[in-house]
Amino acid sequence: MFEEMSYTDLAGQIVSLIALGFCIVGFTSKHDDRLMVLLIAANVAFALQFALFGSWTAATLSLLVIGRIMLARRYMGSWQVMLAVLGVNLLAALLTWRSPVDFFAIAAAIFGTLGMFMLRGIPMRLMLAAAAVAWMLNNIAIGSVGGTLAEAMVLIVNFITIYRLAKMKRRYPEAFEKAKEPGT
Repeated sequence: MFEEMSYTDLAGQIVSLIALGFCIVGFTSKHDDRLMVLLIAANVAFALQFALFGSWTAATLSLLVIGRIMLARRYMGSWQVMLAVLGVNLLAALLTWRSPVDFFAIAAAIFGTLGMFMLRGIPMRLMLAAAAVAWMLNNIAIGSVGGTLAEAMVLIVNFITIYRLAKMKRRYPEAFEKAKEPGT
Protein backbone atom coordinates (compact mmCIF):
# COMPACT_ATOMS: atom_id res chain seq x y z
CA MET A 1 0.00 0.00 0.00
CA PHE A 2 2.69 2.53 0.99
CA GLU A 3 4.77 1.61 -2.09
CA GLU A 4 2.07 3.10 -4.31
CA MET A 5 2.00 6.42 -2.44
CA SER A 6 3.69 9.56 -3.69
CA TYR A 7 6.30 11.21 -1.47
CA THR A 8 3.76 13.93 -0.71
CA ASP A 9 1.16 11.39 0.44
CA LEU A 10 3.75 9.54 2.51
CA ALA A 11 4.81 12.82 4.11
CA GLY A 12 1.15 13.50 4.91
CA GLN A 13 0.89 10.14 6.65
CA ILE A 14 4.04 10.80 8.70
CA VAL A 15 2.90 14.28 9.73
CA SER A 16 -0.48 12.91 10.79
CA LEU A 17 1.27 10.46 13.13
CA ILE A 18 3.11 13.36 14.74
CA ALA A 19 -0.26 15.04 15.27
CA LEU A 20 -1.48 11.80 16.82
CA GLY A 21 1.23 12.05 19.48
CA PHE A 22 0.21 15.58 20.44
CA CYS A 23 -3.45 14.56 20.62
CA ILE A 24 -2.86 11.57 22.85
CA VAL A 25 -0.76 13.55 25.30
CA GLY A 26 -3.33 16.37 25.30
CA PHE A 27 -6.41 14.22 25.80
CA THR A 28 -4.79 12.23 28.62
CA SER A 29 -4.50 15.47 30.59
CA LYS A 30 -7.20 16.23 33.12
CA HIS A 31 -6.51 19.94 32.71
CA ASP A 32 -8.34 21.86 30.01
CA ASP A 33 -5.57 24.45 29.49
CA ARG A 34 -2.91 21.81 28.84
CA LEU A 35 -5.29 20.04 26.43
CA MET A 36 -5.81 23.23 24.46
CA VAL A 37 -2.09 24.04 24.22
CA LEU A 38 -1.30 20.56 22.90
CA LEU A 39 -4.21 20.82 20.46
CA ILE A 40 -2.53 23.90 18.97
CA ALA A 41 0.56 21.84 18.15
CA ALA A 42 -1.56 18.99 16.80
CA ASN A 43 -3.50 21.32 14.53
CA VAL A 44 -0.34 22.71 12.96
CA ALA A 45 0.55 19.12 12.05
CA PHE A 46 -2.98 18.33 10.87
CA ALA A 47 -3.07 21.44 8.67
CA LEU A 48 0.20 20.39 7.06
CA GLN A 49 -1.14 16.87 6.57
CA PHE A 50 -4.32 18.14 4.89
CA ALA A 51 -2.31 20.46 2.65
CA LEU A 52 -0.10 17.54 1.61
CA PHE A 53 -3.26 15.63 0.66
CA GLY A 54 -4.67 18.65 -1.21
CA SER A 55 -7.62 19.02 1.17
CA TRP A 56 -7.57 22.81 1.37
CA THR A 57 -10.76 23.39 3.35
CA ALA A 58 -9.58 20.98 6.04
CA ALA A 59 -6.09 22.55 6.03
CA THR A 60 -7.48 26.07 6.39
CA LEU A 61 -9.97 25.12 9.10
CA SER A 62 -7.24 23.27 11.00
CA LEU A 63 -5.15 26.43 11.03
CA LEU A 64 -8.15 28.44 12.18
CA VAL A 65 -8.50 26.00 15.09
CA ILE A 66 -5.30 27.50 16.50
CA GLY A 67 -6.83 30.97 16.63
CA ARG A 68 -10.05 29.52 17.98
CA ILE A 69 -8.22 27.83 20.86
CA MET A 70 -6.46 31.06 21.81
CA LEU A 71 -9.69 33.06 21.60
CA ALA A 72 -11.69 30.43 23.51
CA ARG A 73 -9.16 30.50 26.34
CA ARG A 74 -9.46 34.28 26.60
CA TYR A 75 -13.18 34.74 25.82
CA MET A 76 -14.73 31.62 27.34
CA GLY A 77 -18.52 31.87 27.19
CA SER A 78 -18.61 34.82 24.80
CA TRP A 79 -21.35 34.26 22.24
CA GLN A 80 -20.17 37.25 20.20
CA VAL A 81 -16.60 35.98 19.81
CA MET A 82 -17.83 32.43 19.19
CA LEU A 83 -20.18 33.62 16.42
CA ALA A 84 -17.36 35.66 14.85
CA VAL A 85 -15.12 32.57 14.87
CA LEU A 86 -17.89 30.50 13.29
CA GLY A 87 -18.37 33.20 10.64
CA VAL A 88 -14.66 33.23 9.76
CA ASN A 89 -14.69 29.42 9.52
CA LEU A 90 -17.70 29.43 7.19
CA LEU A 91 -16.15 32.14 5.02
CA ALA A 92 -12.89 30.20 4.81
CA ALA A 93 -14.82 27.06 3.89
CA LEU A 94 -16.68 28.89 1.13
CA LEU A 95 -13.40 30.23 -0.29
CA THR A 96 -11.64 26.85 -0.26
CA TRP A 97 -14.57 24.54 -1.05
CA ARG A 98 -13.79 21.70 -3.47
CA SER A 99 -16.19 18.83 -2.80
CA PRO A 100 -18.89 17.49 -0.46
CA VAL A 101 -16.08 15.91 1.61
CA ASP A 102 -15.45 19.44 2.90
CA PHE A 103 -18.69 19.20 4.89
CA PHE A 104 -16.87 16.95 7.38
CA ALA A 105 -14.25 19.63 8.08
CA ILE A 106 -16.99 22.26 8.46
CA ALA A 107 -18.91 20.04 10.92
CA ALA A 108 -15.70 19.47 12.90
CA ALA A 109 -15.08 23.23 13.05
CA ILE A 110 -18.62 23.89 14.32
CA PHE A 111 -18.50 21.17 17.00
CA GLY A 112 -15.04 22.25 18.14
CA THR A 113 -15.98 25.92 18.31
CA LEU A 114 -19.14 25.30 20.32
CA GLY A 115 -17.31 22.98 22.70
CA MET A 116 -14.34 25.22 23.34
CA PHE A 117 -16.28 28.46 23.80
CA MET A 118 -19.31 27.26 25.70
CA LEU A 119 -18.31 24.13 27.60
CA ARG A 120 -15.68 22.82 30.01
CA GLY A 121 -14.71 19.45 31.44
CA ILE A 122 -16.74 16.44 30.32
CA PRO A 123 -19.26 18.32 28.13
CA MET A 124 -16.41 20.02 26.24
CA ARG A 125 -14.69 16.69 25.67
CA LEU A 126 -17.95 15.16 24.37
CA MET A 127 -18.28 17.98 21.85
CA LEU A 128 -14.62 17.54 20.88
CA ALA A 129 -15.38 13.83 20.40
CA ALA A 130 -18.07 14.79 17.88
CA ALA A 131 -15.49 16.97 16.13
CA ALA A 132 -13.06 14.03 16.09
CA VAL A 133 -15.69 11.83 14.41
CA ALA A 134 -16.17 14.49 11.71
CA TRP A 135 -12.39 14.79 11.22
CA MET A 136 -12.13 11.00 11.07
CA LEU A 137 -14.74 10.87 8.30
CA ASN A 138 -12.79 13.58 6.45
CA ASN A 139 -9.57 11.56 6.78
CA ILE A 140 -11.25 8.39 5.55
CA ALA A 141 -12.65 10.26 2.55
CA ILE A 142 -9.24 11.67 1.53
CA GLY A 143 -7.40 8.41 2.18
CA SER A 144 -5.29 9.47 5.14
CA VAL A 145 -4.45 6.34 7.10
CA GLY A 146 -2.46 8.29 9.69
CA GLY A 147 -5.16 10.95 10.11
CA THR A 148 -7.88 8.32 10.51
CA LEU A 149 -5.79 6.49 13.10
CA ALA A 150 -5.05 9.77 14.88
CA GLU A 151 -8.74 10.66 15.21
CA ALA A 152 -9.65 7.12 16.32
CA MET A 153 -6.98 7.33 19.02
CA VAL A 154 -8.21 10.81 19.99
CA LEU A 155 -11.69 9.34 20.49
CA ILE A 156 -10.39 6.44 22.59
CA VAL A 157 -8.11 8.57 24.75
CA ASN A 158 -10.77 11.27 25.05
CA PHE A 159 -13.37 8.77 26.30
CA ILE A 160 -10.88 7.28 28.76
CA THR A 161 -10.25 10.77 30.13
CA ILE A 162 -14.00 11.44 30.31
CA TYR A 163 -14.32 8.24 32.36
CA ARG A 164 -11.47 9.37 34.63
CA LEU A 165 -13.05 12.80 35.09
CA ALA A 166 -16.46 11.27 35.90
CA LYS A 167 -14.80 8.98 38.44
CA MET A 168 -12.92 11.94 39.96
CA LYS A 169 -16.15 13.95 40.10
CA ARG A 170 -17.84 11.20 42.12
CA ARG A 171 -14.92 10.72 44.52
CA TYR A 172 -13.51 14.23 44.83
CA PRO A 173 -16.00 16.87 43.71
CA GLU A 174 -13.71 19.76 44.79
CA ALA A 175 -10.77 18.38 42.75
CA PHE A 176 -13.06 18.00 39.73
CA GLU A 177 -14.01 21.66 39.90
CA LYS A 178 -10.33 22.58 40.22
CA ALA A 179 -9.45 20.62 37.04
CA LYS A 180 -12.02 22.65 35.07
CA GLU A 181 -10.54 26.00 36.12
CA PRO A 182 -8.38 27.90 33.61
CA GLY A 183 -4.68 27.86 34.42
CA THR A 184 -4.65 24.55 36.30
